[in-house]
Amino acid sequence: MDYLKTIGINAKKAFEDLRAVKHKKIKKVLENYNQSLLKNTNKIIRENLKDVKSVKRKHLVDRLILNKKRIEGIRHSINEIAKFQNPVGRILETWRRPNNLTIKKVTIPIGVIGVIYESRPNVTADVAALCLKSGNCSILRGGSEAFNSNRLLANLFRDNLRKNNINQNCVQFIENKNRRIVNQLLSKMSAYIDVIVPRGGKGLVAKVQKFSNVHVIGHLEGLCHIYVDKSANIKMAKNLIVNAKMRRTSICGAVETLLIEEKALSSHGKEIINALLNSGCEVRADRKVNKLFRGKLKKTVEKDWKTEYLDAIISIKSVKNINGAIEHILKYGTMHTDSIITSNKKSAEIFLNGVNSSIAMHNVSTQFADGGEFGFGGEIGISTNKLPPRGPVGINQLTSYKYLVSGKGIIRP
Repeated sequence: MDYLKTIGINAKKAFEDLRAVKHKKIKKVLENYNQSLLKNTNKIIRENLKDVKSVKRKHLVDRLILNKKRIEGIRHSINEIAKFQNPVGRILETWRRPNNLTIKKVTIPIGVIGVIYESRPNVTADVAALCLKSGNCSILRGGSEAFNSNRLLANLFRDNLRKNNINQNCVQFIENKNRRIVNQLLSKMSAYIDVIVPRGGKGLVAKVQKFSNVHVIGHLEGLCHIYVDKSANIKMAKNLIVNAKMRRTSICGAVETLLIEEKALSSHGKEIINALLNSGCEVRADRKVNKLFRGKLKKTVEKDWKTEYLDAIISIKSVKNINGAIEHILKYGTMHTDSIITSNKKSAEIFLNGVNSSIAMHNVSTQFADGGEFGFGGEIGISTNKLPPRGPVGINQLTSYKYLVSGKGIIRP
């Protein structure tokens, strides 16, 4: 616990120091970090190879790998984040009361953000950059499977903070691999951490939501749906659905359940399902859908509607109409991302207003559920909380606000 307490104290001190740092300097750190990633590309790949060779859960390998293309992707994100205007100190609203009281609503940093994540080493770079850009400090606890990659990426960031005379503890990486550290981070650090963000599988997120003593930003599962109605352009529908499922099956924005209007089964269903099968996807279908294939598809069971596969598997259900689709999503969805494919504007409006998703889409692949694709540069995670922030959490979502109230000796009668 002394180890974590020291990290917490360091983070609080760094946050106080950061308040005095001009935003130009923060931008300079990100630009320097970008160059460090380029300069150290081969070293990063070597450290990453150590992680890949020792990983025990083989399904994590795709998420874990860092190659030149992915490092360029990280650099692109850092570059985009660096370009944004300072999100701190923005006046969101101003109004004057009848008694001449002037009230301003102004953005402020949240403080110290703790991030617990698995597998993806790019999270280290993204989170460090997003937090610093929004005036926050970060405490990072990456998964042991990516330890060497994460440690190097964090240390390179800290090097650039130090070179720019900024407290390097604005970013801290927990190097203790003991699993009990996570429990202590959640239950014993509320005096030092303002927000916890979990990035990982259902087990990790559920644990964080259950045991954390501080506010949690995140999502439990990405059980994403696509609904196809009879007016949908069939070519568009095939392309979108195959992309939404198969582009990257392991991400939270991959579609898991396809809902097809009954009247579109014969006109659209068979072609869409054949396109999925031809792309290497396992299809599980309800009785009505299975009739199209003479019962040769794997039959769905109740568990399928509740499952985030994160694999080349999709469950397909026929629904009577758009209301049936919305009803299914409200029952089984996880408020992540849901999409409708339709040429009918009224149907699109009903769907977009009817689902409770943090991201609702019309004629768009669910794989666009990503902060980078939203123009945020990157994301610290995707939130399905009903309270803000919701959806991809970028620099503007990593701020809170306060009210500045001024007057000329005004007293309340």
